[in-house]
Amino acid sequence: MSDEKKAAVLFTIIASSLWGTSFPAIKLGLQYMDAYTFVFWRFFFASLTMLAVMLLTKNFSFNFKKKRLLLFLGVTNGTAYLLQYVGMVSAFASHSSLFVNLSVVWVALLSPVVLKENIGRKKLAGVIASLLGVVLVTTNLDFGSLGAGEITGDLIVIGAGVLWAVFIVYNKPLVSESKNTIQSMTWLLLFTMLPLLPVAPFSAENFLHLTWEAWAAIIYTAIFCWVAPYYLWLKGLKNVSPVTSAVILLNEVIVAVIISIIFLGEVMTAASAVGAVFIILAILAVSYE
Repeated sequence: MSDEKKAAVLFTIIASSLWGTSFPAIKLGLQYMDAYTFVFWRFFFASLTMLAVMLLTKNFSFNFKKKRLLLFLGVTNGTAYLLQYVGMVSAFASHSSLFVNLSVVWVALLSPVVLKENIGRKKLAGVIASLLGVVLVTTNLDFGSLGAGEITGDLIVIGAGVLWAVFIVYNKPLVSESKNTIQSMTWLLLFTMLPLLPVAPFSAENFLHLTWEAWAAIIYTAIFCWVAPYYLWLKGLKNVSPVTSAVILLNEVIVAVIISIIFLGEVMTAASAVGAVFIILAILAVSYE
């Protein structure tokens, strides 16, 4: 494996670890505010952060390429996050990580069609092993538990996963041709706000009533669950395929479950441990292809 690919795999693993903390963080944050307020202020502060970074690095410009693609990706991303937050009001954090990360299957189906990516044996084995691992980690082979939350919430989170598969696949041509990652990130993030604007008046009304716990969840998920991991993920995506990236991102399921066990009282079983091993093996398979 080349040094560039090693760095790409490492960046993607770090990004997935940070994203993995978002599931329990969102679940905790939803105890102090409604889903619409949470998602709006999270991306509002993430946008302010990226605008500040763009100004400090002197990257601010209205003259950027791939305007339509950035708009499409931003709206897709914002809609997916809105669906995730609304769905997680009733869905469990660990179950949500399963439903969102079914995106690895959708990416494997979309990538050959959209990007003409060749799915070799190792990638296919990685996708199958990763899917099995995610199921074991999040369900503990108790499939009845998937119905413990509201089925509507589960379906909404699954919809978010489908949209993120589209987001992952179409980010590849963006990152391959973009010469200014910070500028692309900032404009994409601003476009992400578009689907969230309808809830802005309600979110603004709740602004003065948010507790410090709510603000901690908002700021943490804005900086450490979007700005930092998305930058690292884009750096990694330059040198790995969308399918490889999607499989490596399943590391976030392991992180989400471990944190849910520690802070939310969820339980790790032998099946969960075996599932984690499957995910690790899948990551190794696609990383060394």
